[in-house]
Amino acid sequence: MKGSCLCGAIEYGVDAFTGPVRHCHCQSCRKAQATAFSSNARAFRNHFRWLKGKEKLSHFESSPGKLRHFCSNCGSPLMAEWLHEGQVIVRVATLDDVPHIDAFEHIWISHDLDWLNYDASLKSFSEAPQ
Repeated sequence: MKGSCLCGAIEYGVDAFTGPVRHCHCQSCRKAQATAFSSNARAFRNHFRWLKGKEKLSHFESSPGKLRHFCSNCGSPLMAEWLHEGQVIVRVATLDDVPHIDAFEHIWISHDLDWLNYDASLKSFSEAPQ
């Protein structure tokens, strides 16, 4: 699978994921992604590689030993890693290909926001409403 940042300056490849896609609701992921939750999947380091634009990468150490990598040009969060672990955390929303993973989990829901509502009766639109 291939992924990229919003501006296309950085591309990465991932061969396989080691587990399910997890929607992380922790405050750190919410702030880093500017979303209600972050969709992530882990991959072994040897299954992940930067294909293009590595010189455009920037990172932030959000916790001791945890680096969050993002495009210095457009700001897209792409991957995170705990330096002592054998896996990386891929931001699956940046994939250009569909990750064929059936299992999904929500983690850190204890950090959910009051305004986050999963009620099926909420209006939804296939595109932006007029």
